[in-house]
Amino acid sequence: MRIGILTSGGDCPGINATIRGVCKTAINHYGMEVIGIHSGFQGLLTKDVESFTEKSLSGLLNLGGTMLGTSREKPFKKNGVMSGVDKPALIARNIEEMGLDCVVCIGGNGTQKTAAKLSAMGLNIVSVPKTIDNDIWGTDFSFGFDSAVSIATDAIDRLHSTASSHKRVMVIEVMGHKAGWIALYSGMAGGGDVILIPEIPYNIHRIGETILNRLKKGKPYSIVVVAEGIQTDGRKRAAEYIAQEIEYETGIETRETVLGYIQRGGSPTPFDRNLSTRMGGHATELIANGQFGRMITLKGNEISSAPLEEIAGKLKLVTADNDLVVQGRRMGICFG
Repeated sequence: MRIGILTSGGDCPGINATIRGVCKTAINHYGMEVIGIHSGFQGLLTKDVESFTEKSLSGLLNLGGTMLGTSREKPFKKNGVMSGVDKPALIARNIEEMGLDCVVCIGGNGTQKTAAKLSAMGLNIVSVPKTIDNDIWGTDFSFGFDSAVSIATDAIDRLHSTASSHKRVMVIEVMGHKAGWIALYSGMAGGGDVILIPEIPYNIHRIGETILNRLKKGKPYSIVVVAEGIQTDGRKRAAEYIAQEIEYETGIETRETVLGYIQRGGSPTPFDRNLSTRMGGHATELIANGQFGRMITLKGNEISSAPLEEIAGKLKLVTADNDLVVQGRRMGICFG
């Protein structure tokens, strides 16, 4: 059996560990041949590939980024590397010409949509969810999320000392355009006093009152964690906007920090390394059993899978009844 593997969309910690999990299981346990596809779906269009051996997979477990490279190429959209070409048909033809019995697609929401469409064409596809945002429907956690939360939490921990020294409000902006999982988890783990996420509307006056009430209780500094996708005036970044509004509301010196792409770089945490390895191995098991058109999932502590058609196009968002949100409110944390 001959399988291909690609990584698409944004990079994140754990991709290389997933590649290793898929390929080592395929080569060592099932005796499969594995073809690495460079630059995501772009590589499927241009046949930019390489053959993997066990030796070529050494040193991947703790390596950040993706050794295959990635791109934002979307085969079902007209723009991209080959405009004017029927890209889905070309991909199907290239898969047949390369003799691939299945393609493993590692990626986020956009990748899952593309994988579902390719599967609907009759191609043998298995996908693995990858995103630091943790917003892919059907799985409790995606690899990359724990690593991003660890980085953000470490940054919040460091801001406590400088905020305390200067008696300031510190606003830290983390990633999350539509889903506030990173802000929620890192804000709670880092002892944030205010946590703002896209899913829960906020009132700037209430935030100001929260900070002033802390001051009255002898707490001269506050930590505010915001997701980049919260509502602003449309002209400023989330952290800049909230910092200016807080300073206006309270009169307390307020500073902002934007973590940006730091959250996506570096080595994966042990949790993400193990999750990636388990998901990669299960993807190969599905292929060996002829179970295609599915995405690997984590439910509780169990690795399983779900049909791509049930996942594509859906987002997993934070809800107001989430355990961390409920517990945070009980502890006096302001969510807006």
